[in-house]
Amino acid sequence: MFSTRRQLEKRTGKSGTPRKVKSYDFNRLEYLQQLVTEYQDTRDQEAKYQILANLVNFAYDPINYNWLWQLNVVDLFLDTLTESDEKLKEFGLGGLCNLCLEKRNKEHIINYDGVPLIIQCLHDKNEEIMLSAITTLMFLLTDNEENEDILSESVKKRLEHLAQLENKRLKNLATIFLQDYFSKT
Repeated sequence: MFSTRRQLEKRTGKSGTPRKVKSYDFNRLEYLQQLVTEYQDTRDQEAKYQILANLVNFAYDPINYNWLWQLNVVDLFLDTLTESDEKLKEFGLGGLCNLCLEKRNKEHIINYDGVPLIIQCLHDKNEEIMLSAITTLMFLLTDNEENEDILSESVKKRLEHLAQLENKRLKNLATIFLQDYFSKT
């Protein structure tokens, strides 16, 4: 996150690091397109997990943001939040968390009803999903501290509940969120 676009391009080239896949050389955009297509076409659940995990890892590196944007990966991640499959939801939310600090991705998540889906994840049974939901909501508030949906009374109550749990990770993250964003209101 601390590299400029120029530094990133110098490190990886304008079209990214070539990948060797099935004896063909692909540039990064083509490789990511192949992952997205494979994710959408496969019926094998284990393959979906692996592909989505790969996309989440690519979402961690800012050099990939433009390509992921072109391929509508933000929407793909948002779609996983409505899945009943916990692993898909966990990975998708992790991808959103990785992408949401970039302005265009943040605006898309906020403007296309991603916030209510993320807030809903605060009530999940899966600890990793709840942690990613809290972190993603915090990231969405960066440079946008007036979001009424995130700073709602219902979110505050849920975070207060999580801050009372014995689970240290949830307790600490919920406490930080409450201190950083609700102590001002």
